[in-house]
Amino acid sequence: MLKSMRKHARYFYVLFFIVILTFIFWGVGTLDKPTSVSVAEVGDQKITVEEFWRTYERFRSMYRDLSGGQLDEEAEKKLKLKETVLNTLIEERVLLAAAKQWDVTVTDKELQEAIMRDQRFIRDGAFRKDVYFRTLELNRLTPDMFEYSLRQELTLQKIRRLIWSAVGVGPQDLAAAPGSDKPVDQKDAARLMEERNAAVKSYVESLKNSMQIKVNTNVIS
Repeated sequence: MLKSMRKHARYFYVLFFIVILTFIFWGVGTLDKPTSVSVAEVGDQKITVEEFWRTYERFRSMYRDLSGGQLDEEAEKKLKLKETVLNTLIEERVLLAAAKQWDVTVTDKELQEAIMRDQRFIRDGAFRKDVYFRTLELNRLTPDMFEYSLRQELTLQKIRRLIWSAVGVGPQDLAAAPGSDKPVDQKDAARLMEERNAAVKSYVESLKNSMQIKVNTNVIS
């Protein structure tokens, strides 16, 4: 099972970033409570224990899908799942700090367009405001909470694209250009994904050296 999961691990990062916006409905990325215990601090940004475990459960679910529904405690340890989750959350905080430094922002128009394109709020081909508010209410989210989280996720997308373009790993590296009828080769797609992931990780590691990062893994052990 582990061999199969490791074989598909490179696809996991793409899956994670595709579905990350759905995490907002589980509270990931929302404003932290002042009394929440932190598992890590990146500059003035906190990663709470609650956020960690919510994200951990999403990672477990995705890995379980990759393994055909089988994922026991021993497999989780060998995969270093906790470490992967924590590193991913820290990476996001570092990238958000970089976005602030670079003045990378998401405009109100961009935010509105993203909401109106969200299939969860569309009925009969059109955005429905009543569905939007009802969906948020059912998930115990206010519009401010959801839009704050969505703005963060869109900012992360922007900063990642900037890093990719800076090191020359954009969509043009795929065999099929956007809009082409030619199918994208899976090996090319996997290579591009790996190069993008490596570029982001390299940039994040370079930034970590100049940032104050505190980690307290005892609270999640």
